[in-house]
Amino acid sequence: MADKVRHTEIIKSSSSASAKSKDLLVVEEPIEIRVGYGDEDNRQQDTLSITMRTPGDDEHLCLGFLYVEGIISHASEVLSAKYCQNVTEEDGGDNVMRVELAPSVEYSSSRHKRNFYTNSSCGVCGKASIEHVQVDCIPVTGDFRFSRDLILRLPEKLLAAQDVFKHTGGVHACGLFDLQGNLVLHKEDVGRHNALDKLIGSQFVSGSLPASEHILLLSGRISFELVQKSVRAGIAVIAAVGAPSSLAVELAEQFGVTLIGFVREIGFNIYTNHHRVID
Repeated sequence: MADKVRHTEIIKSSSSASAKSKDLLVVEEPIEIRVGYGDEDNRQQDTLSITMRTPGDDEHLCLGFLYVEGIISHASEVLSAKYCQNVTEEDGGDNVMRVELAPSVEYSSSRHKRNFYTNSSCGVCGKASIEHVQVDCIPVTGDFRFSRDLILRLPEKLLAAQDVFKHTGGVHACGLFDLQGNLVLHKEDVGRHNALDKLIGSQFVSGSLPASEHILLLSGRISFELVQKSVRAGIAVIAAVGAPSSLAVELAEQFGVTLIGFVREIGFNIYTNHHRVID
């Protein structure tokens, strides 16, 4: 966890006094995602995106991002995902990763390249409507039901697993649970969309997508982008401790996702496809 947190000195002030103290900060650094593509005898490189993230799980972050964007669908389409060699610290150092795509992958720079910077708070800001994701997403499956009590137990389990949050209080988290309520996988990051990309990327590498027989729990609000990423990963149930946006609800309804918000000890709100929840 050393690369994810950083020590700092602070002045701790209370109603009675102020004193020097020490604190831990979550690390936030940029990562540049490059892709190598084209025929074997004519390889080309493109910078796909630059995002602010918490270091760690960078391979999963990059592959998850490419997967949810519809650039890759199978592990066979990826030759490698590695930090770029011989990159100076001034040009990014260890914060530049290149994903080599198989020659068979059709990559279009004009179609896929991001002409904006993705930051840790807003995610992929360029996507403003559902129409932009309909091409790459299909309705999720998941013909199952689960109890109300199962959902109520999930936040405590995710919080118990959040090591970086315990030390800094400054990261988002997402957790993937099975239908018995067991935590299968969780990821933390300063950006909520990065945490989900890391989780989906990990499932992609392990060959565990689509994750249709699982429940996703988010530590914050439910944005349109997080629903879009989940749909791409085949996740049929999204729960969160925060509120969903109007576009998140619209997208979840359209693609068959059960969307649950404001999960608390005493209950929650079901916004779409409530048939999966047993009272």
